[in-house]
Amino acid sequence: MDHPTLGSMTTLQLGGPVTNALRVSDPDDWAELVRTIADRQEGAPLTLGHGSNVIASDAGHEGTVVVMNTRGITAKRLDDTTVAVTVQAGHPLADLTSWAATEHLAGIECLAGIPGTVGAAPVQNAGAYGQQISNALDHLTAWDWDMGRLRTLPAQACRLRHRDSRFKNAPGRWTVLTVTLHLTRSPAAPVTYRPLADELDVDLGTRPSVAEVTAAVLANRRRRGLLLDPQGPDARQAGSVFLNPRVTAGQAARWSAAGCPVHTDSDGQLRASAGWLLEHVGYRPGSKIADGVHCSERRTLTLTARGGATATTFAQVLTELAAQVEKATGITLRPEPVLVGTRP
Repeated sequence: MDHPTLGSMTTLQLGGPVTNALRVSDPDDWAELVRTIADRQEGAPLTLGHGSNVIASDAGHEGTVVVMNTRGITAKRLDDTTVAVTVQAGHPLADLTSWAATEHLAGIECLAGIPGTVGAAPVQNAGAYGQQISNALDHLTAWDWDMGRLRTLPAQACRLRHRDSRFKNAPGRWTVLTVTLHLTRSPAAPVTYRPLADELDVDLGTRPSVAEVTAAVLANRRRRGLLLDPQGPDARQAGSVFLNPRVTAGQAARWSAAGCPVHTDSDGQLRASAGWLLEHVGYRPGSKIADGVHCSERRTLTLTARGGATATTFAQVLTELAAQVEKATGITLRPEPVLVGTRP
């Protein structure tokens, strides 16, 4: 790459210069990449997919950045209903969900429209509408930079939790190379999320076809401003900027009575709506928060970068918003995008 910057590799389009950048398109080139980094006597590289869930430093990155652009889907029938689907890490997750719908394979239909790559999905345990990548994950392969070797990790060893994993808690140690899912030739999973049931005009617990659920998820995400439009005013974004926060039973009762949506996550923890909390302290879609940083036109919880934005300002805004919410409600918000690059 000529004169690369982190901004050119991320959806926020923020971030400074990169010393070295290597794009991996062919899985067979991985061994050569490892040798190249070893010859430079560097540590583990910064690994990116589409850069859709990161805030990249204005100072850039002094080491090597590896951009995973490997693509490919391989399917193997295991029995009459189960298919093992192995996907290269750089493959777009949205493309995989579209393929699965065409093949009538259930297990990831509610992940339709989530930006980013398949390799990034287990890091965040990507999920939506009551479904997570952990529901379908069988195993993955990853390069362990600490041990200097390729490892195969079964799903249980990935320690997937609500928007969390062993990979997220050890940044820099792992580069996911392939992901293997077990999908089924069956109707979609029972619909458990009320907005999705309303979109489909079905009762909770209904099992429509995979194609119907995929289409409904995309329609609902589009209506809520959750699909990246590369030509729109909100194109420079990283999705939801805060995780829905964990709350105590007392907090749940108090704020639910005030109108805040509260739900139980896949780990059995009570969580409040981060978007509602931001609106409770005065923000609305389209609000300007700082120079170059606005709430998206459709959704308060999504912040967008515009002219004059910097990564430093964007990160400071998240700190300030969390402080305002905690002061007003006693509830702590955690940023969802990950900070990457050299910190000043």
